[in-house]
Amino acid sequence: MKTLLICLVLCSHAYAQDLEAFRIFDSKGKPVSFQKMMAKLSTNQVVLFGEFHDNPISHWLELNVLMELNKKTSGPKLGVGFEMFELHQVKALNAYIATKSYKALKDSTELWTNFKTDYKPVLDSAIAYGNAPFAANVTRKYASLVFKKGLPVLDSLPADQKKLMAPLPFPFDSTLTQYVELINMGREMHASGINFAYAQAIKDATMGYSIVQQLKKSEQVFFLNGAFHSDFHQGIGWYVQQYVPGTSVGTITTVSQKDVRKLEKEHLNRADYIIVVNETMTATH
Repeated sequence: MKTLLICLVLCSHAYAQDLEAFRIFDSKGKPVSFQKMMAKLSTNQVVLFGEFHDNPISHWLELNVLMELNKKTSGPKLGVGFEMFELHQVKALNAYIATKSYKALKDSTELWTNFKTDYKPVLDSAIAYGNAPFAANVTRKYASLVFKKGLPVLDSLPADQKKLMAPLPFPFDSTLTQYVELINMGREMHASGINFAYAQAIKDATMGYSIVQQLKKSEQVFFLNGAFHSDFHQGIGWYVQQYVPGTSVGTITTVSQKDVRKLEKEHLNRADYIIVVNETMTATH
């Protein structure tokens, strides 16, 4: 019996050591602690958190990053932006900030399926800290329009609709690797590859422009976005630099691996800090 108990303790201990949910690495693949990551990131004007939309580790860490940033930049000096809110939803978001009525928010605008479980906690925390939450993304139908008909279609839009996106024409670099990937994917789908990249770019440009607008009112911005929008310091971060060159931007991204103990080569330099999540992690939706 004593031998069996010893075996159970040792085996369970070894299993626990092997089973890890995540680890954090710097851009060169060196393991770092959460606190060390935050000590570096908190010095930036903009912190972009590239998440997996359905990953609970991403959402949990977003909340913790927000709490740490508030130790340095509190209240309205910290803007908290969301890819998940489009510019036409500003009124609904502001009403929620004022009333805290989730029912009214849900009834007045379309929310992401996982908003209540994954983004509401971050938004509520930002409100509790007195931060400045803001909508940032282009209205989805315009990105869809660009994908179908190309950028020239935007020129014919009324002035009030053009306010729901980055100023036109917005800069675009087709040689950025993230857009090259989309162009190739578009061709594989027998669609216009460049339009696929343009549709992504108008989202990136609008979010980048929204961030620099918020920086006129806040000292620092913490922003939540899908990882592809900021990986390799492209996308949103690239546009922030186009609008306000020299802005300090720190990036986090999320990747999935079978073994979280060592960063795989393909993820090196993907961001300033890479959260490696166990590929068996459950999804939130």
